[in-house]
Amino acid sequence: MFFMKKNLDLPTAETALKGRAAAIPTAETHFVFGRPLTAAPPEGFETAIFGLGCFWGAERIFWKTPGVWLTRVGYAGGITPNPTYEEVCSGRTGHTEIVEVQFDPKEVSFAALVKLFLESHDPTQGMRQGNDIGTQYRSAIYVLSPEQEATAREMIADYEKALAAAGHREKVTSEIKPLDKVYLAEDYHQQYLAKNPNGYCGIGGTGVSCPLPQRA
Repeated sequence: MFFMKKNLDLPTAETALKGRAAAIPTAETHFVFGRPLTAAPPEGFETAIFGLGCFWGAERIFWKTPGVWLTRVGYAGGITPNPTYEEVCSGRTGHTEIVEVQFDPKEVSFAALVKLFLESHDPTQGMRQGNDIGTQYRSAIYVLSPEQEATAREMIADYEKALAAAGHREKVTSEIKPLDKVYLAEDYHQQYLAKNPNGYCGIGGTGVSCPLPQRA
């Protein structure tokens, strides 16, 4: 119906919401791990940024993964500084919902996390994920190094081949670009499904396995 239709075009710098200078308040402590939510990761640890639909279910996938030190949800890939959840949902910030994953590379590799990312949602759906429709649900990997970008692009190319072999016609639409900035989401979004075990989770994969790079 017309009143349910969402604009699936990303805003421009001229049409995006202006946002604010100060960060919006968030949680102080990770609800699952009990660690400070905004502290820097330990020396030698790495960070990965993934968008795979509603960040409530996406975050749970990663905090359950061995080798992950901390997870936190937020907004990235857009224009508006320090947006609120409601502003992101309006489609006028350009951001997508993301999970920031801090991990020990001695226990889990970035490639293994990309594999988990690709297998845990349908990365061919463009500006949606299942019944969740809007630019804030688009699939994305925001990379922090040339090595991360090379791995992500290689694995997506291999996953497209695996999808095609399994009968899927669609191409992967995941956005891959260098990370600009993560804006942490509000307190109640952090570790939402640990606080609300029966809460909504719209995450679902294609059922197709993603091969790891030979060097991984």
